[in-house]
Amino acid sequence: LHRLFEGIDIGDISVSMTINPSAWILLSMILVVAEERGISWERLSGTTQADIVKEFIAQKEWIYPVEPSLRIVRDMIVFGTEHLPRWNPVNISGYHIREAGSTAAQEVAFTLAAAIAYAERVTAAGLSFDAFAPRFSFYFIAHNDFLEEVAKFRVARRLWARTAGDRFGARKPESMRLRFHCQTAGSSLTAPQPLNNVVRGSIQALAAICGGAQSLHVSGMDEALAIPSETAMKVALRTQQIILEESGIASTIDPLGGSYALEALTEGIERDAQTYLDEVDARGGTVACIESGYFQSEIANAAYEFQLAKERGDRLVVGVNAYRDDKPDELPFEIHRVDAEMESRKVTALRAFRRAREGRLVEERLAELARVAASDENVMPATIDAVRARATGGEIVEAVRDIYGSYVELAVF
Repeated sequence: LHRLFEGIDIGDISVSMTINPSAWILLSMILVVAEERGISWERLSGTTQADIVKEFIAQKEWIYPVEPSLRIVRDMIVFGTEHLPRWNPVNISGYHIREAGSTAAQEVAFTLAAAIAYAERVTAAGLSFDAFAPRFSFYFIAHNDFLEEVAKFRVARRLWARTAGDRFGARKPESMRLRFHCQTAGSSLTAPQPLNNVVRGSIQALAAICGGAQSLHVSGMDEALAIPSETAMKVALRTQQIILEESGIASTIDPLGGSYALEALTEGIERDAQTYLDEVDARGGTVACIESGYFQSEIANAAYEFQLAKERGDRLVVGVNAYRDDKPDELPFEIHRVDAEMESRKVTALRAFRRAREGRLVEERLAELARVAASDENVMPATIDAVRARATGGEIVEAVRDIYGSYVELAVF
């Protein structure tokens, strides 16, 4: 990470890390970089996504079983509360749930179910809800149905405020607020007629802003084809800037509030989302619903119905099942190409990194981390010590895997 942040004062920027099962290791690396540069941890600002619940139910990138994985997130939140006043230790993500095929109501409900699971474990560790909840951040998608998406964001804020107050006894207003980042829907983008994706991203971005997003990312027009190119990312950036500087929509809070259509949609999504949350409680909570496959089954059924609607023509996608061109598209831009030599360069650099460190110290620190993982001590200090000795992310993962084992998803739905 020293090389990554070369020439950058990490005390003056906000760092967002979209990583989950190994997020605590990346956070430890950031802290060690700051420490070795003489930068106080209290100056650091940023976000680790770290939302392992949505991995189990949607994105499917995990390492350890469910409860140990939640324990690591708990430790990150506790450590962050005590040492990192400007850091968001967890970013609770509905985006991936929706990308997996959920409905808007499921996206809200299952995201809040994850937040509840984290909050329950942190309060059980002895912290008050008001001590850590203000640093919770959320991450939602902006999909194609403009009014439904605006309504969904309003519902998420209502339900989180109610959950924070009624379930966890929040007293601080900032504990009941729902701060969220939003990204436009990558799964809505199409390889046919890719320039159409500029329009899709613009409509979705407008929904996010009308819904009250605090930060926004517009997906690149070429994301159905490759990693976004520089041209696509510049168009995405300009889309946001035009909405901000030219449309006037960002200068009004809840600009569509009072619309009959919007209020009716909001009430309907709220009812549906609350029904899901009640069902999660009735089934024994978030972990029980992961292990039984309830979340996964509900999302899979919704995704199947969505696909059937497209195949029947009930849901039209311009350029795919409607308004198609007979001739193949000629791409009006260059797509990103991955450097084929990148892998070998990284392997060579990693081997040199390992040769330059003190191997025995690394082994001692990894052994101590394994001991801590087997106890109920917070894993963050021992992980930071391992990073100080220059243990790699992979070595830290394996040291803890020896204690926790690996998660294997059962075909239960």
